[in-house]
Amino acid sequence: MRRSTLFIPGNNPAMLQNADVFGADAVIFDLEDAVNITEKDNARNLIHYYLATHSNLPMEVVVRINGLDTTFYQKDLEAIVSDNIDTIMLPKARVEYLVKLDEILTRLEKERKLTKKIKVLPIVELAISVLEVNEVVKCPRVDGVLLGAEDLSSDMEVTRTKEGKEIQYARSAVAMACKAYQLDAIDTPFTDVNDPEGLCKDCGNAISYGMNAKAAIHPNQLDTINELFLPTEKLITWALRVEKATAEYAAKGIGVFSLDGKMIDKPVMERANKILVKARKFGAI
Repeated sequence: MRRSTLFIPGNNPAMLQNADVFGADAVIFDLEDAVNITEKDNARNLIHYYLATHSNLPMEVVVRINGLDTTFYQKDLEAIVSDNIDTIMLPKARVEYLVKLDEILTRLEKERKLTKKIKVLPIVELAISVLEVNEVVKCPRVDGVLLGAEDLSSDMEVTRTKEGKEIQYARSAVAMACKAYQLDAIDTPFTDVNDPEGLCKDCGNAISYGMNAKAAIHPNQLDTINELFLPTEKLITWALRVEKATAEYAAKGIGVFSLDGKMIDKPVMERANKILVKARKFGAI
């Protein structure tokens, strides 16, 4: 369960050193788009050294490797697969690539005698990936999906806008597929780091489609994202009342009851429980 993920360029030593203090639920060390082709080896080495020498790592360590349609991904995996990482982010995800990545990780985990299974966060950022998203969420290791609107807009030959009308279908498709399999639906980054009002509006749009987390490209976006992707105080208060009433009526053998004139049955109880699980995990109550 996440609210925020923060991209950090793998070739930026200063940001690497502070990765654990930014407040993101997951930190994504980037070996792909943020790193020039001439800097790939340097970025791999920096991330490898950081992970091997730091005892205080972020809450979740994610590494975005280069796509399986490139010549770089093998060196990425050789350099970073260890017990020090939790998740690999796969760009331009396709079902066939996710199956192949699972096979490679299975081999490396066995060879290196890892103590945990590495998760995978695919990025849906191609038109074909949007069409495949219902199968992507079923692939081995998948623990959520990130929508990549910049590459998707390019692939669709449409203009990327702050209003986001051009990604409405993709947002809905990703959110629906993830919610069906109880995975994190992570919204695309808001790329204007100097527009806090626009960020708030974009978060609201994402939440309305069912996204439960958002990626950030700058630490100054994290407070807003973390706050907005938590249940509101009003929702938490309502959920606590439902939780209390459910326990009281259950003790009397009653499974369905009325609260404030509205029927409370199993789906409503489950909704209240999801709100409280997230609120408790992130210290809102």
